[in-house]
Parts: sequence; C-alpha cells; structure tokens
Amino acid sequence: MKDINIQGRIIGNNYPPFIIAEMSGNHNQSLTRALEIVEEAARAGVHAMKIQTYTAETMTLDINEGEFFINNPSSLWNGRSLYNLYKEAHTPWEWHRPIFERCKELGLIAFSSPFDESAVDFLESLNVPCYKIASYENIDLPLIKKVASMGKPLIISSGMATISELDEAIRTARENGCEQIILLKCTSSYPATPENSNIRTIEHMKDLFHCQVGLSDHTLGIGVAVGSVALGGTVIEKHFTLSRADGGVDSAFSLEPSEMESLVKETERAWQSLGKITYGPTDIEKSSLKKRRSLYITEDMKAGDVFTKDNLRAIRPGNGLPPKYYDVLLGKQVKKNLKKGTPVSWDLV
Repeated sequence: MKDINIQGRIIGNNYPPFIIAEMSGNHNQSLTRALEIVEEAARAGVHAMKIQTYTAETMTLDINEGEFFINNPSSLWNGRSLYNLYKEAHTPWEWHRPIFERCKELGLIAFSSPFDESAVDFLESLNVPCYKIASYENIDLPLIKKVASMGKPLIISSGMATISELDEAIRTARENGCEQIILLKCTSSYPATPENSNIRTIEHMKDLFHCQVGLSDHTLGIGVAVGSVALGGTVIEKHFTLSRADGGVDSAFSLEPSEMESLVKETERAWQSLGKITYGPTDIEKSSLKKRRSLYITEDMKAGDVFTKDNLRAIRPGNGLPPKYYDVLLGKQVKKNLKKGTPVSWDLV
C-alpha cells in the first residue's frame, strides 16, 4: 500500500495514525467559537482540521414538508426541515480563510468536504491540500470526478455504500487523475453504536481497493477508533466540539478536548503496539529470562543421594535446568555433596 503525503505528513502503516478533527456545525454560527475549536484541536494534538463547504441552497430546497422535513423520532434532528438544518450547520464561506489561516499558524492541516462543484472551485481558490467526500456524497460521481481532477489526495467515507458503489467511486477518482485515495469505514447513523461499526471491514477494504484505509467514527468515546488501528486503520476522523453541553447540530456525538487528546495518545499507543510478528524473547525481555522457573535442590544432599520430589523442585529464579527435565532427573544420583539452593546442572548428576 503506497504511503500518502499531505503537506509533509505521511500517512501509512509505518507512521502514527493521522487524526482529523471534524468541526462540522459545532461552531454554532460563531466565527470566534470556530477559531477556538481550531485552537483546542491543536492543543489536543490532532493533525488536521476538516470543515464542510456548502450552503443550504446547494444542499436542498427550501420546503418544509414531505421528504424535505425530518419526521423521525429517533433522529437528533427530528422536527427540522433539511433546509433550516443545513442553514444552521453550514460554515459561512467567508469564514474559511480565517479558519484555514489559524490552522496554518498552529501547524494543522486544514481542508474541507465540498458538496457541489462550486464548493470545489472555491476551495481551490484557497489552495486546500486535499479533499474529503462525505458518505452521503460517495455516489455523486460527477462531484468525485471534479474533485479527482484537482490531482490532490482524496478521502472518501464509505457510509451506506455497497462494494459496487465504492468501486464506482474509486474507479471514477482514479480515472480522473487521483491516485492518492484514503477510504474511511463509516456508519452513517448519529450517533453510531459499536455494534454497528463493523470495523473488520477495514482489513477487507484495504485488500479489495488497495488504498490507505481508516475510520470516520460517529460512536461515543474512543474505543472503536483505537480498535480500528489494530485492524490497519491509518486515518481516524472524529467530530469535535468545545463542550457537548453547549449544544449544536453534531455536539451529541462529538469529542470534547480532553477526549480528543486521549484519542490522539491512545491510537498512537495502539499503533506502536502493533510492531512485527515475533516469537521468543525480545531484547527488552532478555533480562527477565533469569526470573523464569528452573530446577533447584531444595534440601542438602550427599554424594550418592538420588533426586526425589522432596529435594528437587521447579522454582524461581531461572539459573538451573528447565523444568521439562524434572521427570528425567527423578531417581538419578548426585556426584557430590550439594547445599540447599544449588541450581541443578547436568554436571551434578
């Protein structure tokens, strides 16, 4: 699997997971709050900040009934029209530059999810280093074609997509000039549950599509994200807010600063623990070999005495013969007088 370079940050199996904080609509229509989210994300140690580029008009129609109205008691957004929801959640386009500039000052990679071609053109004017296709747009092949033609790394969320739909999306991207693709396993429910995350799919997607694979995670907490690293995930995206208590369209399934800091640390620890396939003592374990059990004389013995269960035992430390020779030695005579606490060796028999 080829590594991917985004503004000097290498994404691949030999590097710590690339952590993306998703601002989404958690700015609550305050640029001051949006910039504070950037600052807290940087403080938490994330590598990138992602926003979303759309307007209510580019997303849907201003209709407050029928399929344009959310009537689902289990939805976080029940009782809202799609238009009003997107109007509240969108990030004003005039905010993009100050948000991106603040990210640059703090060493964060800044990019966005465009939701139509006009958003791509706008983001190109800001020279974004990469793009993200959201789950609901992974079947929008004209949009993927447009983004891919920019020749920049492309992250695609897999929410709801069948294998054939993902294949179409990836083929479209590759056929239009994009070879640097990252596919994120995603469950498009808000919040998602661990039981519905199915992160074993990460390994399968990597083998199937031959690209870097990670997780766009909508579960509460960090356990699922940490688990994804063990399965080969190299990128993790999590929604981020200053405080869930402050409310906001996505706050209920967003991490707070201390949680995001834990995510960064624990996913890197999970990555470090992967190591390589190895058996036998590692270099750091070699000093512990002497703490294993081995065979010792546990009563004073005279020359000619034989080993019995009373004078021969497997105990710590490990300076004697291995315990596997216990049955072999029982009944054997010793050559000389031996003191209790003598490690057993073949020259004593």
